[in-house]
Amino acid sequence: MSVLQPRFCTACGSALGGQRPHPVCTGCGRTHFRDPKVGVGVAVRDASGRTLLVRRGVQPEKGKWSLPAGFVDAGEDPRDAAAREALEETGLVVEVGAVIDVWPGAGAGGGGASFFLAFEASIVGGTLAAGDDATDVGFFAAGELPELAFPSTRAVVDRP
Repeated sequence: MSVLQPRFCTACGSALGGQRPHPVCTGCGRTHFRDPKVGVGVAVRDASGRTLLVRRGVQPEKGKWSLPAGFVDAGEDPRDAAAREALEETGLVVEVGAVIDVWPGAGAGGGGASFFLAFEASIVGGTLAAGDDATDVGFFAAGELPELAFPSTRAVVDRP
C-alpha cells in the first residue's frame, strides 16, 4: 500500500507540487514534510517469566497477539505513551524502563508505525483486564504462545 500524498497546503489551501521528496505549496512555498508515525510498546514479564500479550481488536493483524502497544501522540514522551497504552489495553499501571530495541515498520500509509520502540516495564498497580482496542489479555510462557502479530513481538518474546 502506498503512502497517501497530500494535495493541498495546510497553511494556505493552494495546490501542492513536487511530491518527491517533499511536496511544496505552489501558493506560499511551504514545504510539507510527512512525519513518521512512532509506535511504542512494553515488555512485561511476571514472576514466572511469562510475557504479557494482548489480542488485537483492530487492524493491522486483528485477532493476533502482540505486546501492549500504540502510537505516540504529538508532544508526548515515548515512555509516557508506552505506559498510557499499557494501561488502556491491559488495565495495568507500569513503570517504563530501558529501550529494548527499535524496529523499522511499514509506515503510516499501511496503517502501522514507521518505527516501533519496545521498552522494558514492570507492573506497579492496576487490575489485569482487556480494554481499549484489545479483546483479550494474558501472560504466556515461551512454549505456550498464541499466534503473534509482529516480528517485534516475536523478537521480544524470544529474548532471554
